[in-house]
Order: sequence, then C-alpha cells, then structure tokens
Amino acid sequence: MVMEENQSYSTVVGNTTDWTNLNNLIKQGALATNYYANVHPSIGNYFMLTTGQILTIDDTSTKVWNVDNLARRMLAAKVSFKIYAEGIPSPGYLGGNTGLYVIRHNPFAMLSDIADNPKVAQQTILPFSQFAKDLASGDLPQFSFVIPNIDDDAHSGTQKAADSWLQTNIIAPLSNYSAFQPGSDGVLIVDFDEALDTDISHGGGHVSPVFWGPGAKSAYKQQSSTLYQHQSMLRSIMEELNLANPPGAAANAPSMSEFFVK
Repeated sequence: MVMEENQSYSTVVGNTTDWTNLNNLIKQGALATNYYANVHPSIGNYFMLTTGQILTIDDTSTKVWNVDNLARRMLAAKVSFKIYAEGIPSPGYLGGNTGLYVIRHNPFAMLSDIADNPKVAQQTILPFSQFAKDLASGDLPQFSFVIPNIDDDAHSGTQKAADSWLQTNIIAPLSNYSAFQPGSDGVLIVDFDEALDTDISHGGGHVSPVFWGPGAKSAYKQQSSTLYQHQSMLRSIMEELNLANPPGAAANAPSMSEFFVK
C-alpha cells in the first residue's frame, strides 16, 4: 500500500498530463469510484486506515494510542509487515518530523504495539531505501505500507513529481517481482488520505483508490453503488491477510471484495 496526499478524484482520474502513470495503472487495474476520505486534515484518515477510528484531528499530535489496530493484529497472527518511510534517519525511528518526513503520515509510529516496543519498531519501521533492497532479495513482507516524503506524495510537491516517483520506485520494480507475476496474488493499493480541503463530502472528500496486480481485477471500475471509506479499506486489507474481526468502524464497514480476484 502506498499513500498519496491531498488530491481529489477529479484532479487524478483522467488527468493523464500530471498522473500519466497512475492513469495507466487505473486502466490495467481496478478503480473505486465511490470512495470518500473520512475527515480533514490528514491524521484522522491515517488512524481510520489502521485502527478503524479517527482518534484525533490534530495534525500536530504525536500521542501514542493503545487501541486495537492493524499492527496488533498482524503481530498476533505473525503476519510479516514493514513500514517503509521515506526520509526517516534510521530503522525504528519513532521521533517527530524531520526534513520532508512527517509523523502524521505514519500512524504506526503512534500505535503502542510499535511505539512502546523498540525491538518491534526496529524490525518494522524502516527507511524507504530498504524497500528496494527487500525487493531485490525477494524479501518483501506480506504487508508493506509505503510513506513517500511530502515532496513525493503530492502534498507539497507537484502531482507530476508524485506520479513519476510512484512509477520509478513502486510500479516498475513491482512489475518484475514474483508476487506480481501472472498466477500469483500480489496487490498494489495506491490510496489518497484525503481530497482537496475544499471538498468536504462525506467528511474528507472524494478520492480515488487504485488496486493493481494479479490479485486485483483487471480493467475494472466499481460496479456497485456502495459508499466506501477508509474503514472499508482497513477491512479489506485484513481480509486479504486472512485476519478476522476488523477493529473499530471496520467491523461493520462494507468489504471492497468487488475489486479483488478472490
């Protein structure tokens, strides 16, 4: 899963000038057309994606939360996972903003299962440079959460720059990875935390998650009229990882199974 920032559905889908590569991915993969972020600003959306709760709307908060969450479930089930964060200085980094890295885009660093356990943090929170190394060695975990820096996720940099970064660092390398070969079950999810601030529909605005890989449907646009939000994404990630009983609002959220092959 790769998180992009602050772009509305209308600024991405069909914008082949700025999002050339992502629109190619949309043609090949599956697109949710009725998906809305939960809130403005960013931080509440990241917590909804990982805990099923908004928890806070204070983008400056660094509070560590002891609540049920995706990391806790993966640790309990021994599902391998890594958070690849561009711009952090070292493995296990639990500090605040540094350079172009902002902690509000890394909810895992504020969940007690990781933040209160330095050993787990060292194993799971890694500089983005480790992603290429794990790809090369065939050692990607079952779940990867990629956090580009604020210039490369369309937050502070241009849409075109974010699109180019995504193609160079994620899409092209994954195309050659074993889990993304025909007959396998790899899925790349490109999601947006929230829409432009002017779009407050359903809380956080209309955004455009894309699913791609052999585990996702091909050339598929949402057929149902179901309203999806980040709690549905959390539920669906857990279903893909065979983790039961999603936490918080994900427990009763509609599954996004229509976008997956199985």
